[in-house]
Amino acid sequence: MAVSIDPSIASSGDPVPGEGDGAHVNAPDLQLFVFALFFIFGGITSLNDVLIPKLKELFTLNYFQAMLVQSAFFAAYFFVSLPAAAIVKRMGYMRTASLGLVTMMAGCLMFIPAASSATFGMFLVALFVLAAGITIVQVVANPLISLLGPAPTAHSRLTFAQAFNSLGTTIFPWVGAIVILGTLATVDPATLTGPALAAYRAEEAQVIVNTYLGLAAALAIVAIVVWMRRNRLQDVHDRGGSVFAAFDLLRRPRFGFGAACIFLYVGAEVAIGSLIVNYLMEADVLGLPEQAAGQHVPLYWGGALVGRFIGAAVLRVVSPGKVLATVAAGAITLILISANSTGALAGYSLLAIGLMNAIMFPTIFSLASEGLGRRAADGSGIICVAIVGGAIIPPLTGMLADTSGSLGFALLIPAMCYAIIAGFGLFARRRAG
Repeated sequence: MAVSIDPSIASSGDPVPGEGDGAHVNAPDLQLFVFALFFIFGGITSLNDVLIPKLKELFTLNYFQAMLVQSAFFAAYFFVSLPAAAIVKRMGYMRTASLGLVTMMAGCLMFIPAASSATFGMFLVALFVLAAGITIVQVVANPLISLLGPAPTAHSRLTFAQAFNSLGTTIFPWVGAIVILGTLATVDPATLTGPALAAYRAEEAQVIVNTYLGLAAALAIVAIVVWMRRNRLQDVHDRGGSVFAAFDLLRRPRFGFGAACIFLYVGAEVAIGSLIVNYLMEADVLGLPEQAAGQHVPLYWGGALVGRFIGAAVLRVVSPGKVLATVAAGAITLILISANSTGALAGYSLLAIGLMNAIMFPTIFSLASEGLGRRAADGSGIICVAIVGGAIIPPLTGMLADTSGSLGFALLIPAMCYAIIAGFGLFARRRAG
């Protein structure tokens, strides 16, 4: 998922250093570091899309249970976002970034005991810790981009950083499909019991462990580099105020509606991405083996990468609200086509939804934040919490798939999310007064 947020200093009405006050740090090496952060946390998030079918097969889960992977992951946004903003206020950018990277590394290392125990619950705990670290890093990333260069070019740097995020979400699933799904045995775990089942789970879980151990090693290197540069920036610490005071913004109709749409958008995007592998494996869709289906996931996230560049041009000449309503309607159309067709048309129309998703998050964010003025950072913190939609919508979609026996029918839930988003686009098509 390509998420771009600025919840840092979430309760302060003061401008972030480097934004509007002319202060900035000319540090190209630190800019490259932040671009790398966007690439890493975007890629690790999308890696869940190939982890889900692996765990589903490994532990013989139904779709609701498998979607708990996303619940464990995205729940971290709800619990960690605002406390992370408070940590930034006290520790500063670089030290908080180091903390986030170390937490991510700890989450990756927790896959070792998860594999040893061969229990699904332990994998969920490891994913939550990993996501907690990602949340902390995301809280830091955007204000760092704004600080590391002149204010007039901040938007350009943010857009470029988001491209690295999309690049990560495109590359990681393709590599993950080869590494994680490529070693699946021909054995059906549903036919195994007792010691044989435990041995099979331990052997296949080790493949997942090796993947995340590689990520832990990379994160350790990045964390050391960041810590060595912890004094490069002159941070402003503890400006006071409660991080929870921002919730009163939800009383504003435009912002409250927009925050709800962030919840629905992230949920819909993650739900679809999580089902792609199993959907493309179905005999009446593409009938692909698991690894080949996993290698199609980058088409979904790659569509978002391409759509960003197209959307950036379109948004210069067309009202953002109208563009949002149009792409949301396009997503609904593609879902209907996919759910009511077979073969290549069903498979590739679902993958094409990634193109529709491209501009949704930043457009919803900007439309909801219009008119907030000095409270724009408060709004960013709330929107970060709303990303918890990725923890709730996917399991509901999985539950509908289980009860209906049809993945195509389960896509009704993401379609309903997109319908509400289209309504917000029409509601917010005029600038806030």
